[in-house]
Amino acid sequence: MFQPKLTVITIVYNNVHDIERTVLSVLNQSYANIEYLLIDGASNDGTLEILKQYEDRIGRLVSEKDKGIYDAMNKGLSLATGDYVLFMNSGDEIYSSDTVEKIFATQPDADIYYGETEMFDENWTSLGQRRHRTPEHFTWQDFKFGMCISHQAIYIRRALTEPYDLNYQLSSDIDWIIKAAKKAKNIVNVRMYVAKYLVGGMSKKKHRQSLAERFHIFSKHYGLIPTIFNHVLIAGKLGLYYLKYRKTND
Repeated sequence: MFQPKLTVITIVYNNVHDIERTVLSVLNQSYANIEYLLIDGASNDGTLEILKQYEDRIGRLVSEKDKGIYDAMNKGLSLATGDYVLFMNSGDEIYSSDTVEKIFATQPDADIYYGETEMFDENWTSLGQRRHRTPEHFTWQDFKFGMCISHQAIYIRRALTEPYDLNYQLSSDIDWIIKAAKKAKNIVNVRMYVAKYLVGGMSKKKHRQSLAERFHIFSKHYGLIPTIFNHVLIAGKLGLYYLKYRKTND
C-alpha cells in the first residue's frame, strides 16, 4: 500500500477557542504515518497550555514570536520531514478521521492531491461548499480566476515546495501553491470533502490589502493584461452570483 509520510503543520497565535478542534482533527486520523508540527507565536491566552496537553503526541511544538503568518509557516516547512505537506491552521479541521487514509488510497505517488472544502462560521455552523468549486482537472493556470482550492485542502509533495514569499503578508499561500503546481506532473482530484474551513481571518479583515497582493501575484504569473481582463470577468461573475443569491433570499 502507498503510505507516504505526511507532515501536517498548524500555525496558531492566541486562539484558545478553536485550537483544540484543529489539533484533534489531526491526532485522531486513522492514517498512522503523520508528522504533526505546531508553530505557536508565543500565545498568552491559554492556547499554549492546551497544546502542551498533547505534546507527547506532537512531532514538534515551537512557541516563539514570529514575523507574521508566512514566517511561521516557513518555520514549519523548515522542520518538515514528510513526503507531503499540509497546512491545517488554527480553527480549521481535516474533514473526518479517515480523510488522509482515503486521500492516499485514491492513487499512489501523485505530486499534488486536492479536494473540496466545507465552510463554517464562528459558531461552527456549516455554510456549505465554497463559492469557488474545485476544478475537475487542476493546473497552475486555474488560479487566474481566483483561489479555486483552499490551502487546507491541498496536499503537496514537499520536494516541490519553496519557502513562502514574505513580501506578501496575506496572500503568499496563492503564490506558494501556483509555484508548486507549475512543477507538478501528476495532480489528483480526490473528489471528496477533505477540509473544514473557519471563515474570517486576516485576509477578510484586510480585504483591500489582500486583493492588491493577489493582483500582483496573478500579474507575476499570468501577465498584467490577462490579469486585468480576468478581473473584469471575476467582477462580473461575482455580481451575478450576489444578484442570484439576493433573489433567492427575497
